[in-house]
Amino acid sequence: METKRKALGKGLEQLFSNEIIDFNHFEKKIVDSAKLNDIVEIPLKEIRSNPYQPRKTFNEESIKELASSIKEYGIVQPIIVKKAIKGYELIAGERRTKAALMAGLETIPAIIKEFNDQEMMEIALIENIQREDLNPIDEAIAYQNIIELNHMTQEEFAHRFGKSRSYVTNMLGLLKLPNTTKELVKTGKLSMGHARALSKLSDVSLIEDLADKVLQENLSVRELERMLQEKDIAKTNKIERKESEKNIHYAIYEKVMREKIGSKVKIKENKIEIPFEREKDLERILEILGIEITGD
Repeated sequence: METKRKALGKGLEQLFSNEIIDFNHFEKKIVDSAKLNDIVEIPLKEIRSNPYQPRKTFNEESIKELASSIKEYGIVQPIIVKKAIKGYELIAGERRTKAALMAGLETIPAIIKEFNDQEMMEIALIENIQREDLNPIDEAIAYQNIIELNHMTQEEFAHRFGKSRSYVTNMLGLLKLPNTTKELVKTGKLSMGHARALSKLSDVSLIEDLADKVLQENLSVRELERMLQEKDIAKTNKIERKESEKNIHYAIYEKVMREKIGSKVKIKENKIEIPFEREKDLERILEILGIEITGD
């Protein structure tokens, strides 16, 4: 009977610290244990990113600063790569590699190590969590991938990565948000605090409506949380869950009206709600509906 749940590949367990998984420890241990003849110069044009690396964009200004430093002082620490069918795949040091290219270098000092595909995936995910400035949604996806890949519980993950259990639970909760709301979080239009508050709700339409309200009215996290505690918000969420089957045909009416008016329409509790941003928008909606307001 297996007494210890699998956490990481056996090779990686030896390179990370016993208690807390730390990417800095992983890289330092490889570099410190390398002998002088283990560090070789390899052509930059033969290096490609870790194929499991989810991060595709890097801070351009930060790369430029590093390139300037490399021009003046050279590469201080070698990168770590694995041999591929053609050339090499990066394990650690992508910023250094990009900066070296920008600085006009043709080769870069590197340590060549052997890792299998699963270990390459684990390394990329761990580096993203601990090294990169991830947005909350990408961070949550990385958490979920590591948990699923290694068959870990949330508690085990929290312990190994030095996080609190509640923090991990809150992060994973963000993945329940509708895609439109996730995108707002990714782009920084909604903060982590707003996203966490909205993730407690289960009604997709309500979440989207509240997310729009936060943006339109520039609501703080505290103001949003106060709204969620109000009876009418809680009641709306509860009623719509109970009567979702009964009122599902409302979605058809909402879709037709949205296409006609060009604005969001919500039908609930025997009411039709048509939000508008400014008076001109209201006038446009009234005109479409054929409503004329006459006065002296």
